[in-house]
Amino acid sequence: MAETTAARGTHKWNATHLPDLTGRTAVVTGANSGIGFVAAEALARAGAHVVFAVRDLERGGAAAARAGGSTEVRRLDLADLDSVREFGAAWDRPLDLLVNNAGVMMLPELRTAQGFEMQFGTNHLGHFALTNLLLPYITERVVTVASAMHRGGDGRIDFENVNLRGRYSPTRAYAQSKLANLLFTLELQRRLSEAGSPVRALAAHPGYAATNLTSHVANPLARAVMAVSDKVFAQGDTAGALPTLYAATQDLPGAAYVGPDGLGEMRGAPTLVGRSRTASDPEAAKRLWTLSEEMTGVAWGLAGE
Repeated sequence: MAETTAARGTHKWNATHLPDLTGRTAVVTGANSGIGFVAAEALARAGAHVVFAVRDLERGGAAAARAGGSTEVRRLDLADLDSVREFGAAWDRPLDLLVNNAGVMMLPELRTAQGFEMQFGTNHLGHFALTNLLLPYITERVVTVASAMHRGGDGRIDFENVNLRGRYSPTRAYAQSKLANLLFTLELQRRLSEAGSPVRALAAHPGYAATNLTSHVANPLARAVMAVSDKVFAQGDTAGALPTLYAATQDLPGAAYVGPDGLGEMRGAPTLVGRSRTASDPEAAKRLWTLSEEMTGVAWGLAGE
């Protein structure tokens, strides 16, 4: 699947540079809209068989039909670990690429089916469980969509109160969940390397992309400001999906982080980008992994191999 970029000179990378993915299988979570749909559509057009892993099968079916190519739709609710387990138990064939894309953003204080804070539970714990359940089948790579917002909030994981009871704010919770995505990628790659696995774990962020995520922001004023800002400053779904596609198909090192190359990483062509010091902390990554296993009841997917 991997393709090098040296032969393309100074041309900006875009989805037309995707390699031929015929014979590959990909799962994209949250593929019925936004950058998830754009990524799934691009992978299908490049020849991959793409599984749309979505909460709403009707909407997912409509999205898959729009995408064309070889697709199927399977139900997955990342805010319910029973649904995640059902998805994992039903999987029975090699999987080249898992794209952990689905997410929620700056919601009012809500809980998942198992009682976890909704943003941490959906954006991190659901994908943590899904990845480990599918890991015995994954052959090439796992790409997890993070955010430049991982630097926001407290800039750390509140390990003593990860559900943020009594200190919840939509921004703090979102930032914590996105930081968790990067720490998860870091520890996943460490474990894959230690196990001698060829699978690579990478992360990507879309920059400032106008998607339907902002329509669910809890604060009405913030939602209104974002609606205006989306029209003035943001790039669209197509550009926002490029870092994900770049991480999914280019010859990059494990634990690499991809984002836009423009000012403030808000927009532009995909490139390797930096992350916060906390997001690079291997001890925090190990601690988060242990906590995530305890919270989900899902252990390291390659244990015993």
